[in-house]
Amino acid sequence: MKPGAQAEQIAAQFLQRHGLKLVKANYRCRFGEIDLVLHDRETLVFAEVRQRSRSDFGGAAASIDTHKQQRLILTAQHYLAALPRIPPCRFDAVLLDGAENVEWVKNAFEL
Repeated sequence: MKPGAQAEQIAAQFLQRHGLKLVKANYRCRFGEIDLVLHDRETLVFAEVRQRSRSDFGGAAASIDTHKQQRLILTAQHYLAALPRIPPCRFDAVLLDGAENVEWVKNAFEL
């Protein structure tokens, strides 16, 4: 299994242990990809998974720059356009630094 896919699997399991329900993994459209789409009760969560083995360039969190955020927002809007009703939404980040350390950042950025 590739490292990115393994990180996404770890993140999905972590979020599910915290009560979220997986809706879709690796949602892709012409704007980009969202790693995980989940429900946190009534809220639809778009989760970006980032793994970094070193923090030389700011670690996993720093890799979600404004350009990446804009692509995620456009991809989420594409996903939402197909729904009959738009639920409350948020963007979370699941950051993996090394194999064991998982950090969950709720509302990592705004729409």
